[in-house]
Amino acid sequence: MDLSRASPWARNRLPWVLEQAAIVLLGAFVYFRVRGLTDSSTRLALEHARDLFHVERLLGIDVEASLQAPLDGSALLETLSNWVYIWGHWPVIILTMTWLALRHGEVFLRLRDAMLVSGALGMLVFVSYPVAPPRLAHLGLVDTITQSSDSYRYLQPPAFVNQYAALPSLHVGWDLLVGMAIFSATTNLALRVIGCLMPLAMAYAVIATANHFVLDVLAGIVLVLIGHATALWLQRRRARRREQEAA
Repeated sequence: MDLSRASPWARNRLPWVLEQAAIVLLGAFVYFRVRGLTDSSTRLALEHARDLFHVERLLGIDVEASLQAPLDGSALLETLSNWVYIWGHWPVIILTMTWLALRHGEVFLRLRDAMLVSGALGMLVFVSYPVAPPRLAHLGLVDTITQSSDSYRYLQPPAFVNQYAALPSLHVGWDLLVGMAIFSATTNLALRVIGCLMPLAMAYAVIATANHFVLDVLAGIVLVLIGHATALWLQRRRARRREQEAA
């Protein structure tokens, strides 16, 4: 192997991994600080939540109550939904990005770029269009996370969380990006199945636990697909640059 033409993570793996870790941590810190420090109007956020719910009714996709109903009669289903919401997001993202950085550098960069772009777009929406989650919109839905578990408060302290930043749902969107990355990085059938099921499970969990509307989920998917398209463009630019340097 000609190391002079190798990708940067192949030539200097550890320094490159540490550099990428710093970039991701900085991006996460900025994301949480902007999201958490945004001074959203409660009244405006509730109005926007009611507007979204009205649109859902017109479209016939106001299924929040129907998806939460089974949790009322099943402690197991409620616990599973809570755990998917709590542990199926940041822990999975961190684990996957670590694995990709160490073993699949190009896929890592694509995932990193897609998350940074979609996160930036998400912050613009959080600031310009605050939306209360269903659990706070007086729709008769229960906050199953707070009701049954304190784990989420340890993973995301209140100082870093804006409860009126429900739109878009990057819980679902980023899990979709992670699932796509897992699917493209491996041929292992079990991991590919997990990559496909993970965003579906998260989509159910965020709605059933009354943390997001269906439209929040759809908006999150649209934003991350924009981020993914941008990441593919950046990947092609990197490839052309390496070809030019190797020529």
